[in-house]
Amino acid sequence: MADASDVEDQLQQLNNSNGKQREKPTPQIVAGLNRPAKYKPLGEQSRAVRRQTLMVILANMGVLSTGFSLAIPTVALFQLTDPTEPVHLTGSQAGWFASINTLSCPLGGLLSGLLLDKIGRKRTLYVLNVLGIGSWALLATASGSSSESFSTQLLVSRFIIGVVMGLASAPSGVYAAEISLPKLRGRLILGTSISVALGITILYAIGYFIRDDFRLLALICCGYQITALLCVLPLPESHSWLLSKKRVDEAKKSLNYFRGLDKSPHVTHPEVVEEFNVLQKSLQLREGEKKPSFMSCLRLPEVYKPLLILLGLFFFQQFSGIFVIIVYAVQISTEAGVSIDPFICAVLIGVARVVTTCPMGIILEKWGRRRSGIISTLGMCISMLLLACSGWFEFMAKIPYLPVIALVSFIVLSTLGLYTLPFFMISELFPQKVRGPASGLTIAMGFIFAFFCIKTYPELKALIGIYNSCLFFSIMSLVAMIFIYCALPETRRRTLLEIEEQFRTGKQRKPPTEVEMQNVLVH
Repeated sequence: MADASDVEDQLQQLNNSNGKQREKPTPQIVAGLNRPAKYKPLGEQSRAVRRQTLMVILANMGVLSTGFSLAIPTVALFQLTDPTEPVHLTGSQAGWFASINTLSCPLGGLLSGLLLDKIGRKRTLYVLNVLGIGSWALLATASGSSSESFSTQLLVSRFIIGVVMGLASAPSGVYAAEISLPKLRGRLILGTSISVALGITILYAIGYFIRDDFRLLALICCGYQITALLCVLPLPESHSWLLSKKRVDEAKKSLNYFRGLDKSPHVTHPEVVEEFNVLQKSLQLREGEKKPSFMSCLRLPEVYKPLLILLGLFFFQQFSGIFVIIVYAVQISTEAGVSIDPFICAVLIGVARVVTTCPMGIILEKWGRRRSGIISTLGMCISMLLLACSGWFEFMAKIPYLPVIALVSFIVLSTLGLYTLPFFMISELFPQKVRGPASGLTIAMGFIFAFFCIKTYPELKALIGIYNSCLFFSIMSLVAMIFIYCALPETRRRTLLEIEEQFRTGKQRKPPTEVEMQNVLVH
């Protein structure tokens, strides 16, 4: 729960002293417990970290279907639109096939919010994987004799997988945030982004070998989704959700497990007792509060300001061509004159995204959000400009592998900022009282932007050509850089309450120095 997370963050800041090491650590009175200066909290010790990491990996297995669904148009559209096939899609139908999943994503996002609260994190993952199995099975068994049935079945399959994408956007991240301590939370939450990138890459790689059998590709995805469903079985439910549903003994078992202890309905370790009591009190306070309506909260500066900023980030994320490159990677590579096999180029794009996503937690902590966004958008602008110039100027067309370098660089640099930031910062910018509905609205609008861009890209390319389309993406990346510089606040090393206060008052309070933090801990 986010309420508890705020309190946990404050406790964690107290528990971890940043002071200089002494020859013999001296005890400090912190949060009512005697702890040495270099004490590592129970939830950060190796046994607990292994358990948290393994369970988050298993929870994210089903999220790979999001990557599969984004990549399938790239590897299947050549066959699906081939007029020599007995049944095939028209140009307009192909556009719907590539984009309709992003249109149904908001529905999945709204369903996710409802299911997470009603049935829990684990059962929501069950629903996600069952729907994924149905979608891939429907694609694999598409009619081979009737063009009308063929196109209808394909579009229904893509609509369902879009609901799965929306469902997959929250459960694993929420689960990771609730079972972990603040120091590990960022890297575990990134598991969802890594899973999506890995799913894209895996299907690109499979598509390299299977280029003319979309049914086999769908069967492979279906088989994988069944495996992902089985991976949910060993997951313990989040102790935060269990406690919110008054299932106290189960919550204690879950909390003990994720802190490296035996699964016991009795909490005895002092740290676990402390964490359990904080969580319980936070939930009790929340139950006693009367929540204002979301519409009335929209008038508050701490709500509408982050909402506008995040909508702007999602707008530029889509109109700078990030999702267009993912969905049409092979087609764009072919039309841009890539000299290597376009499927190899697509695989390189996928690998680049995975490799870049993995260290994003460290990069965002070291560089900060604004600097990452500015570097990302400037690099994207240059990459798309280079790709456009390779088609305009003959001397640049002679540069070996320039289109490949430009496309891969665009993917790497987008992942460093604009692709990752909007999803990462949703949990930071919105205040707790509106985080659920505001996040749902923002993600829904982001996918609507994605649908518009993916659906209209073929028309844009036909109207102005691929290289002018690249110029458009370059210009949008440049405008995105200006937007990030002017509007995006820096949230690194700041508490959620400090961020909320800045939006409310317009004043930014400097984060405390290490010396100030040590003085607080000592006194």
